[in-house]
Amino acid sequence: MADLRLPNLNIVLLSGRLVADPELRYTPKGTAVCSFRMAVSRRYQDKDSGEWKDDASFFNVVVWDRMAELAGERLRKGSPVMLEGALRSRSYEAQDGNRRYVVEVVSRRLQFLEKAPATGEGFAASEGPSSAEEEDPFEN
Repeated sequence: MADLRLPNLNIVLLSGRLVADPELRYTPKGTAVCSFRMAVSRRYQDKDSGEWKDDASFFNVVVWDRMAELAGERLRKGSPVMLEGALRSRSYEAQDGNRRYVVEVVSRRLQFLEKAPATGEGFAASEGPSSAEEEDPFEN
């Protein structure tokens, strides 16, 4: 059993809608970070009644760098998105002094599923991995 090697695999693919407007902010070094919460729906048939039902799961998402700026500009409550990312857990001390634990999705790629507003600007619908220096959560 000691010889068992597990692969390091942490991939999340989600498609859903934002449940609130995104929050764009900047780290002290000037790196953009955008946070939002999204709902992912699942439709299933109840085995007892045969009725079709909807179930939603909610996820906290973090986007870094230029993609964070684009998300802050383009996305609003109800915007449909598809993302690829990884799960990350972290803890922090809340204002009441208790330690809180959070699991969130750190997006590596984000695709807007609505057309861009007609501003004449052309920007990419998705962007590769984050290139933040010290703030990049994948360099741990």
